[in-house]
Amino acid sequence: MSKSLYKNSIFYKKFLGTEFEIKQQKQEKIFSLVFLIIKFCVCLLAIISLIKLGYSSKVRLTRLREIQDSFLYEKYRLNVLTSRFDDLFSSEGEQRFMKDQDQIISRDIIRVIWR
Repeated sequence: MSKSLYKNSIFYKKFLGTEFEIKQQKQEKIFSLVFLIIKFCVCLLAIISLIKLGYSSKVRLTRLREIQDSFLYEKYRLNVLTSRFDDLFSSEGEQRFMKDQDQIISRDIIRVIWR
């Protein structure tokens, strides 16, 4: 019975009650700080991941653009060579081919043309 009187007394409410509340507030501050640090780390991880994703996407797009440019150049060369090959079978295509060959062979070399 003396304990219940002690708990209801003004001394307990004034000093020991506030001590418990202070400990509880300290715990809440510590938990809040821990959760804030965790949130900060997660946000930092998300930002770093987005930066890495953006950089890898940029590298990939650059490579794809290079491949596309190379493909278009090779396609152009194929069209040119195809048209030259088709010209061989047109009328007087052989004569045009021989004229092209004269330009390709340097002038210091002896040429033999079979007819």
